[in-house]
Amino acid sequence: MDNESPEDKKQFVKTKFAAISGRYDLLNSLLSLQIDRYWRWRTTRLLRSFPDGWILDLCAGTLPLSLELTRQSSQRSVLAVDFCEDMVRSGIASLPNDDRAGRIFPTCGDGELIPAPANVFWGCTVAFGVRNLANVIQGLREMHRVLKPGGKLLILEFSRPTNVVIKPIYTFYLNRVLPAVAGLISGDKEAYQYLASSIAAFYEPQELLAMMREAGFVQIERKPLTFGIVSIYIGVKE
Repeated sequence: MDNESPEDKKQFVKTKFAAISGRYDLLNSLLSLQIDRYWRWRTTRLLRSFPDGWILDLCAGTLPLSLELTRQSSQRSVLAVDFCEDMVRSGIASLPNDDRAGRIFPTCGDGELIPAPANVFWGCTVAFGVRNLANVIQGLREMHRVLKPGGKLLILEFSRPTNVVIKPIYTFYLNRVLPAVAGLISGDKEAYQYLASSIAAFYEPQELLAMMREAGFVQIERKPLTFGIVSIYIGVKE
């Protein structure tokens, strides 16, 4: 992937996610020992000061974050955007038979050209999706554009733990165990090899925070979770 163009990367990522879309949620829960649910809960709780109105769930995938956002408030609506149609279809098929299904609006769209006008969302969430953008700074600028003044951006993304005990265990699991097990279940080992390589190649936390600042966000901070395996990056639009 290193020498491929941004468009080639988009197509590669879309193809890989389409291939695993049917078992994506199962694999996430299994391979994270269901800790991914806690990570999403922690992320969405940071929007509790915005209990009503519209939230953008970008790179929404199979809609787990959208479901958590609408579970926490009955007055909240979510525009769920993902560029992989197969992932969106899988998410729609899994929507519960309750009022949340009427408050989640899934659509296919590009995170670098968000299909929404400016200044409409009180919050924007991105779970494990920023890493897959071909142009991260362009995506961040788009997120800033569509937020209302005072609106909050929350990015939940993998990071690399620095603890001397955790780091080698995590690296071995990510590079050896996860692709083998996930490949066996999903039938696409390459998709999870990409996951490992994209985490290794992604920006350091301070670099991503600097890019958020460049895109116009203020009150920027990072909250590491689970020994730094993931981090929540927070920014506010003035």
